[in-house]
Amino acid sequence: MCVAASSGTRREQAVDTKRAEHGGQAGRTDGGTRRPVGEAGPDRATEAFVAHRNLLFTVAYEILGSAADAEDVLQETWLRWSGVDLSQVRDQRAYLVRITTRQALTRLRTLGRRKESYVGPWLPEPLLTTPDVAEDVELADSVSMAMLLVMETLTPTERAVFVLREVFDLGYDEIAEAVDKSPAAVRQVAHRARAHVAARRPRGAVSPAQTRDALAAFRRATETGDLQGLLDILAPDVVLMGDGGGVKQAVPRPIVGADKVARLLIGGWGKFRGSLSLRPAHVNAYPALLFRLDGELDSVLAVRIDDGLITGLYAVRNPHKLVHMDRETTLCR
Repeated sequence: MCVAASSGTRREQAVDTKRAEHGGQAGRTDGGTRRPVGEAGPDRATEAFVAHRNLLFTVAYEILGSAADAEDVLQETWLRWSGVDLSQVRDQRAYLVRITTRQALTRLRTLGRRKESYVGPWLPEPLLTTPDVAEDVELADSVSMAMLLVMETLTPTERAVFVLREVFDLGYDEIAEAVDKSPAAVRQVAHRARAHVAARRPRGAVSPAQTRDALAAFRRATETGDLQGLLDILAPDVVLMGDGGGVKQAVPRPIVGADKVARLLIGGWGKFRGSLSLRPAHVNAYPALLFRLDGELDSVLAVRIDDGLITGLYAVRNPHKLVHMDRETTLCR
């Protein structure tokens, strides 16, 4: 399923692809054959890449949890794809996914080293998505902030295998080619990753309506300073995480417990100077809240819900992670 992009997103994609064309005149791909210079292949290559671009972005984003890094992976994918002899490619979609996965795995290992020196907790980069993404339940669940955090606990290979198998339903042979392992090894990795995720994912399916209702109650209580109202919607073991990236102030470590979290939120709300607002939006396929200070986006607040109560609050304040919040991002399976 693909969700139609806004006109701004389509323009951006066209610019990105054009830039990639200028930088991708030659090069060898992952297992591909160099295309002879002058062959009338670039147009076909561009057409195939653009046709699958949203899918490739979604694959890269789910593996990385970073839209900026996913965009870089797409540029690298294009550079390799533009040098492939298309006459030797049986399945263009599978070939492109394979290149993207390999590039994402390389980037993920680099990202892991960056996280070691990251200031404070690291949270995935939020994406502004259209409400109808939720119609594809499996896709919506896989890109939710809660699930992306669960996938952070997997090894790079486990994460790639889990995404390709559980979200995109690729065969073990295809995945094996993408991660350079045998199909038998991929089956074992998939089983291990599936069990790992199952033990940590939200305990039950949560509809967007349930999330929206919980956020509405949370918003009312926070804005009015209603401590009891906040305690009523927070689970006793709720966890609050904040990502300021060392640029904006945020909680330096996770805060655990309904009373601590509620008092921190209400107390913090009163300390801000300026015009404050909390507005609903669809972030990573689920309802979330956008916190604006004097009209400028200050942070994105996503939640995890279990059994009707908020068990996780994820506040992203790092401005470098909010650059994709000014436009809708297209997600596709």
